[in-house]
Amino acid sequence: MIGYTTIGVSDMERAKKFYTELFAEQGGKLVMDMGRIAFIGTERGAPMLAICEPFNKEDPTPGNGVMVAFPVPEKKDSDALYARAIELGATCAGEPGQRIPDRFYGSYVHDPDGNKLCFFKFA
Repeated sequence: MIGYTTIGVSDMERAKKFYTELFAEQGGKLVMDMGRIAFIGTERGAPMLAICEPFNKEDPTPGNGVMVAFPVPEKKDSDALYARAIELGATCAGEPGQRIPDRFYGSYVHDPDGNKLCFFKFA
């Protein structure tokens, strides 16, 4: 149902490197690059993450309460993405762990621009 989700970034090259390296093991790559906006995903037609410099040329700001959540097949994949994001310059927003007993496992980071990401597994 989701085509793509867009987040604002302040440095396109840094953001492209961060997200392509973060999702490389899941097949993520730069699918389209149009200068001020780029799409990271596995292929056209599949859900993607768009990173962009804001059209109004003002600073990008993460929304309060806004988060992009990425499903993973196993809990260990949440742990791995969390660790990789931290290696790539993200900051912790919630270490990997069980959030809802027997129902939801997740980890949370803020990317280098402050956008909140979640890597999760529903039980």
